[in-house]
Amino acid sequence: MKILLTGASGQVGHELERSLQGLGEVVTVDRGGMALDDLDQVRSVIRAVRPQLIVNPAAYTQVDKAESDSALAYRVNAEAPGVMAEEAKRLGAALVHYSTDYVFPGDQPGARREDDATGPVNVYGASKLAGEQAIAASGVPHLIFRTSWVYGMRGKNFLLTMLRLAQERDELRVVADQHGAPTWSRTIADTTALVLAQARGHGAEWWQDNGGIYHLASRGETTWHGFTQAILAQAGRDCRVLPISSAEYPVPAKRPQFSMLDSGKLTARFCNLPSWQEALRLCMTS
Repeated sequence: MKILLTGASGQVGHELERSLQGLGEVVTVDRGGMALDDLDQVRSVIRAVRPQLIVNPAAYTQVDKAESDSALAYRVNAEAPGVMAEEAKRLGAALVHYSTDYVFPGDQPGARREDDATGPVNVYGASKLAGEQAIAASGVPHLIFRTSWVYGMRGKNFLLTMLRLAQERDELRVVADQHGAPTWSRTIADTTALVLAQARGHGAEWWQDNGGIYHLASRGETTWHGFTQAILAQAGRDCRVLPISSAEYPVPAKRPQFSMLDSGKLTARFCNLPSWQEALRLCMTS
């Protein structure tokens, strides 16, 4: 099987390049080879590679900047996945795509399931939801994995930012009223590979029976404050972490207060997921 992997230099894409190796020939592209804001280039690359599977972790992820740059956010997060879906369907291929907890309003406690009502509270979440809808409308065989609070040991993410700030400061003030489950980029990649391994050797019927949206997030729940405490404890850093409210840390884009995702559908059908604490320990000691 020929697999086209986008965003190969990103934190999830980098892990996917490793995790997908046993499943077929992985052709990787990053922004230099296929810019998602250039829809003609997206079409031409897919037509040149002619993959049996497209795996698309690439996205516009600058949540605050998206508020003032909505056209670019929608082009990358909604229009480009729609083009990928159209081209995949034309080739008889399938598509794996990644979405976010931010498609939900996050105004109620508890973990959201796949069929719960969406209602993004910022442009980033709205653009990702539009991407989901474009893929579903195309009729292409697909898997959409919604995940949350993604981190890893490369790229730009919360974990690396907190480690850097803890070196520069004696005290950190971190939001303690937003709740979610930090999810390691390698957990996302390895879970994707496990699911796709089950699809191998099966045809369109497998995708018809198993395709659709799944939540893919680590087990458990914390806050950004709690996550920071765990990061610094694991790293052995001596830095005070003070809890603050979202109102004390104003940003352009509103964030959901509750970002937990119920991954029960995925674990019942495919495989278990680690707790966020377990994954964090593995990430920082691997």
